[in-house]
Amino acid sequence: MKNKIKIVIVMAVCSAVLAGYFLWSEYCSVKIVSVHGAGNFSDVLVKNFPITDRGKIDWWLKNKDALKQKYDIPKPASYGNYTVSIWLFGEGYKEDDGYDRLCFSDMAPPLNCIEKDRVFIISYSKNSGLTFTVEDGEYRMKDSGEIIKEKR
Repeated sequence: MKNKIKIVIVMAVCSAVLAGYFLWSEYCSVKIVSVHGAGNFSDVLVKNFPITDRGKIDWWLKNKDALKQKYDIPKPASYGNYTVSIWLFGEGYKEDDGYDRLCFSDMAPPLNCIEKDRVFIISYSKNSGLTFTVEDGEYRMKDSGEIIKEKR
């Protein structure tokens, strides 16, 4: 009987810790480390990015005007299309490994690359509209503002 009580207590503590971590990660302020870009493609390097799809989309919707004002992103092409990729900054800038790091041409080597850990893509085209791409799927924003997950 005492063992069962201990197990229940341990499970409750673990659940509370996980719930606390989840809430912290969702509501901890995102830090934009840097912004890079070329043409209508922009790369935003961040720390403390939300982990849920809803959290990522909400972050974009809440901060898109500030991003435009402070960093001039997105930068639509003359025909209107743009793509903004959000990357985790991780351990910071690194040297090119000649294999699979994302390197930025607007910075001088050797420390001008990051590990490829993209967590969110915001794209717009006249044909598709506004699309949010996450690890396991895509969401589209309808003209009404409603956000719908696309079926795969």
